[in-house]
Amino acid sequence: MEDSQDVCDSVERDNTADVLLWKRQHVSWGIIVVATVAWLIFERSGLSFLTICSNVLLFLIVLRFLHANYASFRDKQIQTLPELVLSEEMVNYAAASFRMKVNYLLLMAHDITLGKDFRLFFMVVGFLWILSVLGSLISFFTLAYIGTILSVTLPALYNRYEEQVDRCAGSIHRNFSRHYKIVDDNVMSRFPRNVVPKDKPL
Repeated sequence: MEDSQDVCDSVERDNTADVLLWKRQHVSWGIIVVATVAWLIFERSGLSFLTICSNVLLFLIVLRFLHANYASFRDKQIQTLPELVLSEEMVNYAAASFRMKVNYLLLMAHDITLGKDFRLFFMVVGFLWILSVLGSLISFFTLAYIGTILSVTLPALYNRYEEQVDRCAGSIHRNFSRHYKIVDDNVMSRFPRNVVPKDKPL
């Protein structure tokens, strides 16, 4: 059973990599087109997310219902839909993966609150600040659209210009590390690194 699960995981990773690296261009283009149309609908229509989703589901259900009744009226065989079943293995796998990610986030939060990792603290603060600024400038749907487009295009661009990107990223990382070392030596070294609560006397 585990071997079949590993095979399914590897096949899924290969398919995802092919899409992100544009080896399956029709799927990559399809993702961009669908994301663009969805963004235009959500952002320009003025309707709420719940209204649009309800209308789309309503249209699909009515269309399927009319198609099935028309086929039975013309004595044609109705094309059966695939049976959708959520297996226990899929639920357990998703729950285990979710639990690992949540535990990792809780561990990061624990290290930050105890002041053990200043670099992680500044990275999280900087990321949340940038996210706050972006949230005040653009809507959630626009941010999700930009993230989708970047996730489809950046891996392919990196694969094509890997040497130039690595050279530029290495230079940025070296500059950041040098500035962080200066701040760490002059400011952060004065703070206590480990804050361990003392045991209360019984």
